[in-house]
Amino acid sequence: MGTPAAHRRRRSLEATGAHNLQLVERELLDPAPGQVRLRVEACGVCHTDVLAVEGLRSDPSRPLVPGHEIVGVIDAVGADVTTWQPGDPVGVGFLNGQCWECQPCRRGDFVNCLNQEQTGTTIDGGYAEVAYARASGLVRIPKGISAIDAAPLLCAGLTTFIALQQGPTRAGALVAEQGIGGLGHLALQYARSLGYRVAAIARGEEKEAYARQLGAHEYIDSTSTDPGAALSALGGASVIVATASSGSSMNPLVRGLAPNGRLVVVGAAPDPLTVATPDLIFGTHSIVGSLTGSSIENEDNLAFSLAHGIRPSVEVMPFTKAPEAYERMLSGEARFRVVLDAAA
Repeated sequence: MGTPAAHRRRRSLEATGAHNLQLVERELLDPAPGQVRLRVEACGVCHTDVLAVEGLRSDPSRPLVPGHEIVGVIDAVGADVTTWQPGDPVGVGFLNGQCWECQPCRRGDFVNCLNQEQTGTTIDGGYAEVAYARASGLVRIPKGISAIDAAPLLCAGLTTFIALQQGPTRAGALVAEQGIGGLGHLALQYARSLGYRVAAIARGEEKEAYARQLGAHEYIDSTSTDPGAALSALGGASVIVATASSGSSMNPLVRGLAPNGRLVVVGAAPDPLTVATPDLIFGTHSIVGSLTGSSIENEDNLAFSLAHGIRPSVEVMPFTKAPEAYERMLSGEARFRVVLDAAA
Protein backbone atom coordinates (compact mmCIF):
# COMPACT_ATOMS: atom_id res chain seq x y z
CA MET A 1 0.00 0.00 0.00
CA GLY A 2 1.22 3.55 -0.77
CA THR A 3 1.43 6.47 1.60
CA PRO A 4 -1.99 8.13 2.10
CA ALA A 5 -2.36 11.34 0.07
CA ALA A 6 -2.81 13.42 3.23
CA HIS A 7 0.60 12.24 4.43
CA ARG A 8 2.23 13.17 1.13
CA ARG A 9 1.65 16.88 1.58
CA ARG A 10 3.54 19.38 3.73
CA ARG A 11 3.04 23.05 4.50
CA SER A 12 5.33 25.75 3.17
CA LEU A 13 5.41 29.55 2.99
CA GLU A 14 5.68 30.56 -0.66
CA ALA A 15 6.93 33.94 -1.86
CA THR A 16 5.59 35.19 -5.18
CA GLY A 17 5.87 38.64 -6.71
CA ALA A 18 6.85 41.25 -4.16
CA HIS A 19 6.09 41.21 -0.41
CA ASN A 20 3.66 38.31 -0.66
CA LEU A 21 4.04 35.25 1.56
CA GLN A 22 1.30 32.61 1.45
CA LEU A 23 0.88 29.41 3.45
CA VAL A 24 0.37 26.55 1.00
CA GLU A 25 0.48 22.76 0.88
CA ARG A 26 3.00 21.06 -1.35
CA GLU A 27 3.42 17.46 -2.37
CA LEU A 28 6.07 15.60 -0.40
CA LEU A 29 8.74 14.62 -2.93
CA ASP A 30 11.49 12.04 -2.73
CA PRO A 31 14.98 13.58 -2.67
CA ALA A 32 16.81 13.67 -5.99
CA PRO A 33 20.10 11.81 -6.45
CA GLY A 34 22.78 13.43 -4.31
CA GLN A 35 20.14 15.17 -2.17
CA VAL A 36 18.54 14.62 1.23
CA ARG A 37 15.14 15.60 2.57
CA LEU A 38 14.88 16.87 6.12
CA ARG A 39 12.13 17.63 8.59
CA VAL A 40 12.65 21.26 9.52
CA GLU A 41 12.86 21.96 13.25
CA ALA A 42 13.94 25.61 13.12
CA CYS A 43 14.73 28.25 10.53
CA GLY A 44 16.26 31.66 11.13
CA VAL A 45 14.84 34.76 9.48
CA CYS A 46 17.69 36.69 7.85
CA HIS A 47 17.77 40.05 6.07
CA THR A 48 18.93 38.24 2.92
CA ASP A 49 15.43 36.74 2.78
CA VAL A 50 14.36 40.01 1.15
CA LEU A 51 15.81 38.67 -2.11
CA ALA A 52 13.04 36.09 -2.21
CA VAL A 53 10.20 37.91 -0.47
CA GLU A 54 10.62 41.26 -2.22
CA GLY A 55 10.99 39.67 -5.64
CA LEU A 56 14.64 40.67 -6.08
CA ARG A 57 15.43 37.64 -8.25
CA SER A 58 15.39 36.76 -11.93
CA ASP A 59 11.79 35.45 -11.97
CA PRO A 60 9.72 36.72 -9.02
CA SER A 61 6.59 35.11 -10.44
CA ARG A 62 8.02 31.65 -9.70
CA PRO A 63 6.93 30.53 -6.21
CA LEU A 64 9.89 30.17 -3.88
CA VAL A 65 10.22 29.17 -0.23
CA PRO A 66 12.58 31.60 1.62
CA GLY A 67 14.89 30.76 4.51
CA HIS A 68 18.52 29.65 4.67
CA GLU A 69 19.28 29.09 8.36
CA ILE A 70 17.77 25.61 8.54
CA VAL A 71 18.13 22.97 11.22
CA GLY A 72 16.31 19.65 10.99
CA VAL A 73 16.53 15.88 10.90
CA ILE A 74 17.08 13.86 7.73
CA ASP A 75 14.07 11.69 6.91
CA ALA A 76 15.07 10.47 3.43
CA VAL A 77 18.22 10.28 1.31
CA GLY A 78 18.52 10.19 -2.46
CA ALA A 79 20.54 7.84 -4.61
CA ASP A 80 24.34 8.13 -4.33
CA VAL A 81 24.15 9.59 -0.78
CA THR A 82 26.37 7.42 1.43
CA THR A 83 27.64 9.64 4.27
CA TRP A 84 24.27 10.69 5.63
CA GLN A 85 21.45 8.60 7.09
CA PRO A 86 17.83 9.19 8.13
CA GLY A 87 17.76 10.44 11.70
CA ASP A 88 20.94 12.53 11.38
CA PRO A 89 20.54 16.07 12.83
CA VAL A 90 21.79 18.51 10.17
CA GLY A 91 21.83 22.13 9.14
CA VAL A 92 21.72 23.92 5.81
CA GLY A 93 23.09 27.42 5.31
CA PHE A 94 22.96 29.95 2.47
CA LEU A 95 25.01 27.72 0.17
CA ASN A 96 23.08 24.58 -0.77
CA GLY A 97 26.05 22.38 -1.67
CA GLN A 98 28.98 22.50 -4.08
CA CYS A 99 29.17 20.55 -7.35
CA TRP A 100 32.76 19.25 -6.85
CA GLU A 101 33.42 19.61 -10.59
CA CYS A 102 33.81 23.30 -11.54
CA GLN A 103 37.21 24.98 -11.45
CA PRO A 104 36.76 26.67 -8.03
CA CYS A 105 35.63 23.34 -6.54
CA ARG A 106 38.59 21.52 -8.06
CA ARG A 107 40.83 24.06 -6.33
CA GLY A 108 39.02 23.61 -3.02
CA ASP A 109 37.17 26.93 -3.17
CA PHE A 110 33.72 25.58 -2.39
CA VAL A 111 32.20 28.93 -1.41
CA ASN A 112 32.69 30.17 -4.97
CA CYS A 113 31.37 27.02 -6.68
CA LEU A 114 29.96 28.05 -10.07
CA ASN A 115 27.09 25.54 -9.91
CA GLN A 116 25.82 26.07 -6.38
CA GLU A 117 22.25 26.93 -5.48
CA GLN A 118 21.52 29.54 -2.82
CA THR A 119 19.12 28.20 -0.22
CA GLY A 120 15.92 30.23 -0.05
CA THR A 121 17.03 32.50 -2.91
CA THR A 122 17.47 30.35 -6.02
CA ILE A 123 16.12 27.12 -4.52
CA ASP A 124 13.44 26.44 -1.91
CA GLY A 125 14.49 27.06 1.67
CA GLY A 126 13.33 26.51 5.23
CA TYR A 127 10.08 28.43 5.74
CA ALA A 128 8.54 24.96 5.45
CA GLU A 129 7.91 21.69 7.24
CA VAL A 130 10.40 19.93 4.97
CA ALA A 131 13.43 21.11 3.01
CA TYR A 132 15.85 19.64 0.48
CA ALA A 133 19.59 20.07 0.09
CA ARG A 134 22.60 18.65 -1.68
CA ALA A 135 24.47 16.28 0.58
CA SER A 136 27.61 18.37 0.00
CA GLY A 137 25.92 21.34 1.66
CA LEU A 138 24.96 19.62 4.91
CA VAL A 139 26.32 20.61 8.32
CA ARG A 140 26.36 18.16 11.22
CA ILE A 141 24.68 19.60 14.31
CA PRO A 142 26.62 18.65 17.47
CA LYS A 143 25.00 17.51 20.67
CA GLY A 144 24.63 20.23 23.26
CA ILE A 145 23.18 22.98 21.08
CA SER A 146 19.49 23.44 20.37
CA ALA A 147 18.00 23.78 16.89
CA ILE A 148 16.81 27.29 17.81
CA ASP A 149 20.32 28.43 18.79
CA ALA A 150 22.07 26.62 15.94
CA ALA A 151 19.94 28.08 13.14
CA PRO A 152 21.29 31.69 13.21
CA LEU A 153 24.84 30.42 13.68
CA LEU A 154 24.64 28.69 10.28
CA CYS A 155 24.56 32.05 8.46
CA ALA A 156 24.96 35.09 10.71
CA GLY A 157 27.43 33.21 12.87
CA LEU A 158 29.45 31.63 10.07
CA THR A 159 29.62 34.90 8.13
CA THR A 160 31.31 36.75 10.99
CA PHE A 161 33.38 33.76 12.16
CA ILE A 162 34.98 33.52 8.70
CA ALA A 163 35.32 37.31 8.31
CA LEU A 164 37.30 37.56 11.54
CA GLN A 165 39.83 35.10 10.15
CA GLN A 166 40.54 36.98 6.93
CA GLY A 167 44.30 37.34 6.97
CA PRO A 168 46.82 36.61 9.73
CA THR A 169 45.96 38.35 12.99
CA ARG A 170 47.89 37.56 16.15
CA ALA A 171 46.25 36.89 19.47
CA GLY A 172 45.95 40.11 21.43
CA ALA A 173 45.75 42.31 18.32
CA LEU A 174 43.05 44.95 18.11
CA VAL A 175 40.04 43.81 16.08
CA ALA A 176 37.02 46.05 15.54
CA GLU A 177 33.40 45.15 14.95
CA GLN A 178 31.13 47.75 13.35
CA GLY A 179 27.46 47.29 14.20
CA ILE A 180 25.76 45.41 17.03
CA GLY A 181 22.87 43.74 15.27
CA GLY A 182 22.07 40.26 14.01
CA LEU A 183 25.63 39.72 12.81
CA GLY A 184 27.48 42.10 15.09
CA HIS A 185 26.29 40.67 18.40
CA LEU A 186 27.76 37.31 17.34
CA ALA A 187 30.96 38.82 15.90
CA LEU A 188 31.79 40.38 19.28
CA GLN A 189 31.49 37.01 20.98
CA TYR A 190 33.66 35.30 18.37
CA ALA A 191 36.32 38.02 18.45
CA ARG A 192 36.66 37.86 22.24
CA SER A 193 36.81 34.05 22.17
CA LEU A 194 39.46 34.10 19.43
CA GLY A 195 41.74 36.00 21.79
CA TYR A 196 41.61 39.47 20.24
CA ARG A 197 41.42 42.85 21.91
CA VAL A 198 37.95 43.86 20.78
CA ALA A 199 36.55 47.27 19.89
CA ALA A 200 32.84 47.69 19.19
CA ILE A 201 31.59 50.52 16.97
CA ALA A 202 27.93 51.45 17.14
CA ARG A 203 25.59 54.42 17.25
CA GLY A 204 24.69 55.79 20.68
CA GLU A 205 25.98 55.55 24.23
CA GLU A 206 23.10 53.28 25.25
CA LYS A 207 24.65 50.31 23.38
CA GLU A 208 27.94 50.37 25.27
CA ALA A 209 26.90 48.23 28.22
CA TYR A 210 25.59 45.45 26.00
CA ALA A 211 28.65 45.62 23.73
CA ARG A 212 30.92 45.12 26.71
CA GLN A 213 28.73 42.30 27.98
CA LEU A 214 29.20 40.55 24.62
CA GLY A 215 32.99 40.86 24.85
CA ALA A 216 34.07 44.34 23.78
CA HIS A 217 37.08 45.82 25.59
CA GLU A 218 36.58 49.22 23.93
CA TYR A 219 33.45 51.02 22.78
CA ILE A 220 33.29 53.75 20.11
CA ASP A 221 30.11 55.79 19.69
CA SER A 222 30.12 56.72 16.00
CA THR A 223 27.56 59.50 16.57
CA SER A 224 30.02 61.53 18.64
CA THR A 225 33.44 60.28 17.49
CA ASP A 226 35.14 59.63 14.17
CA PRO A 227 35.51 55.83 14.42
CA GLY A 228 38.59 55.75 12.19
CA ALA A 229 40.37 58.33 14.35
CA ALA A 230 39.32 56.53 17.53
CA LEU A 231 40.69 53.20 16.27
CA SER A 232 43.90 54.89 15.17
CA ALA A 233 44.30 56.33 18.67
CA LEU A 234 43.99 52.80 20.05
CA GLY A 235 46.88 51.68 17.83
CA GLY A 236 44.92 50.66 14.72
CA ALA A 237 42.87 47.55 14.04
CA SER A 238 44.32 44.52 12.28
CA VAL A 239 40.83 43.60 11.11
CA ILE A 240 37.61 45.60 11.04
CA VAL A 241 34.44 43.63 10.31
CA ALA A 242 31.76 45.92 8.89
CA THR A 243 28.24 44.54 9.35
CA ALA A 244 26.17 47.73 9.02
CA SER A 245 24.02 48.04 5.89
CA SER A 246 25.49 51.44 5.07
CA GLY A 247 28.41 52.16 2.79
CA SER A 248 28.76 55.70 4.07
CA SER A 249 29.19 54.46 7.65
CA MET A 250 32.11 52.30 6.49
CA ASN A 251 33.95 55.14 4.72
CA PRO A 252 35.93 56.44 7.74
CA LEU A 253 36.93 52.99 8.97
CA VAL A 254 39.89 52.49 6.60
CA ARG A 255 41.77 55.24 8.43
CA GLY A 256 41.50 53.18 11.60
CA LEU A 257 43.42 50.19 10.25
CA ALA A 258 46.84 49.17 11.51
CA PRO A 259 49.58 48.61 8.91
CA ASN A 260 48.57 45.74 6.62
CA GLY A 261 45.10 45.86 8.19
CA ARG A 262 41.95 44.73 6.42
CA LEU A 263 38.43 46.11 6.32
CA VAL A 264 36.21 43.07 5.80
CA VAL A 265 32.76 43.94 4.45
CA VAL A 266 29.89 41.57 5.23
CA GLY A 267 27.02 44.08 5.42
CA ALA A 268 25.31 44.53 2.05
CA ALA A 269 24.48 48.22 1.57
CA PRO A 270 22.56 50.10 -1.14
CA ASP A 271 25.03 52.99 -1.14
CA PRO A 272 28.67 52.72 -2.26
CA LEU A 273 31.71 52.60 -0.03
CA THR A 274 34.17 55.31 -1.02
CA VAL A 275 37.79 55.62 0.07
CA ALA A 276 40.64 58.05 -0.58
CA THR A 277 43.48 56.27 -2.34
CA PRO A 278 46.15 57.52 0.13
CA ASP A 279 44.19 55.79 2.91
CA LEU A 280 44.80 52.50 1.08
CA ILE A 281 48.38 53.13 -0.01
CA PHE A 282 49.86 54.46 3.23
CA GLY A 283 49.75 51.56 5.66
CA THR A 284 49.19 48.98 2.90
CA HIS A 285 45.52 48.72 3.78
CA SER A 286 42.97 46.59 1.95
CA ILE A 287 39.21 46.25 1.64
CA VAL A 288 37.75 42.80 1.00
CA GLY A 289 34.31 41.27 0.84
CA SER A 290 33.44 38.05 2.65
CA LEU A 291 30.34 36.01 1.83
CA THR A 292 30.21 32.93 4.07
CA GLY A 293 32.03 29.64 4.55
CA SER A 294 31.81 26.05 3.38
CA SER A 295 29.77 23.33 5.07
CA ILE A 296 32.81 21.86 6.86
CA GLU A 297 33.80 25.35 8.05
CA ASN A 298 30.28 25.64 9.41
CA GLU A 299 30.89 22.51 11.46
CA ASP A 300 34.05 24.18 12.80
CA ASN A 301 31.93 27.22 13.60
CA LEU A 302 29.36 25.20 15.57
CA ALA A 303 32.07 23.32 17.46
CA PHE A 304 33.80 26.60 18.36
CA SER A 305 30.49 28.17 19.41
CA LEU A 306 29.66 25.17 21.59
CA ALA A 307 33.10 25.17 23.22
CA HIS A 308 32.99 28.90 24.02
CA GLY A 309 29.32 29.30 24.91
CA ILE A 310 28.57 31.56 21.93
CA ARG A 311 24.85 31.86 21.38
CA PRO A 312 22.58 34.18 19.41
CA SER A 313 20.00 36.41 21.04
CA VAL A 314 16.74 35.20 19.50
CA GLU A 315 13.04 35.86 19.35
CA VAL A 316 11.12 32.65 18.63
CA MET A 317 7.91 32.59 16.60
CA PRO A 318 5.79 29.69 15.28
CA PHE A 319 6.47 28.49 11.74
CA THR A 320 2.95 29.51 10.69
CA LYS A 321 3.72 33.10 11.74
CA ALA A 322 6.51 33.45 9.19
CA PRO A 323 5.00 36.57 7.55
CA GLU A 324 4.89 38.33 10.94
CA ALA A 325 8.40 37.09 11.75
CA TYR A 326 9.68 38.47 8.46
CA GLU A 327 8.08 41.86 9.19
CA ARG A 328 9.60 41.84 12.66
CA MET A 329 13.04 41.25 11.16
CA LEU A 330 12.51 43.90 8.50
CA SER A 331 11.50 46.51 11.07
CA GLY A 332 14.92 46.31 12.72
CA GLU A 333 13.27 45.98 16.13
CA ALA A 334 14.12 42.29 16.66
CA ARG A 335 16.80 41.58 19.27
CA PHE A 336 18.60 40.21 17.40
CA ARG A 337 17.53 37.22 15.29
CA VAL A 338 14.03 35.89 14.71
CA VAL A 339 13.79 32.10 14.50
CA LEU A 340 10.82 30.07 13.27
CA ASP A 341 10.01 27.06 15.45
CA ALA A 342 8.35 24.23 13.55
CA ALA A 343 7.12 22.63 16.78
CA ALA A 344 5.42 25.76 18.15
